[in-house]
Amino acid sequence: MSALRSFAEAIIRRLPERLQPMVRWRFIKFGVVGASGTVVNLVVLYVAQEFLFSRIADFHDRLNYSIALAITVATISNFYWNRRLTWRDRKHEVHHSALFLFGKYVMAAGLAIVLQSLLTKWLALYMHYLLANVLAIVLSSVCNFVANDRMTFRRRRVKIAAADEKPSPDTHDKP
Repeated sequence: MSALRSFAEAIIRRLPERLQPMVRWRFIKFGVVGASGTVVNLVVLYVAQEFLFSRIADFHDRLNYSIALAITVATISNFYWNRRLTWRDRKHEVHHSALFLFGKYVMAAGLAIVLQSLLTKWLALYMHYLLANVLAIVLSSVCNFVANDRMTFRRRRVKIAAADEKPSPDTHDKP
């Protein structure tokens, strides 16, 4: 395990210094939330497919409804936990309603889903489709993280007051 940690630390050291703490902690929290979202997705998918929508006779129709519900519940769960854990320190910096932030979060997740699908299909031309999918998940997760870090939960820039930008006439040095 220490060889893997050394390798990871070497990669992190090559990043710009400003990004290093973010990768060490925030991305790890993001990954843990994503893993929990995967579990939520699988549980909801199973319960919906086997119980909630069991009266829908056509397997594919039932699966479509089950997938839609599973993705919706997992996305809401991930948004909640990313807001509470991953970007908790920025909660007071973002002055938008939770619904507005959720919309931005869904757009970032949608971008990651499209990227994951395209990457899986492209990588599957060169390797086993399951390995292609795992690599696509990792790469799209990085994209999803950056999109949420820069768009959804971005830091607000401190606006400098107009008075601070221009010195007042009575503050000039007099000869």
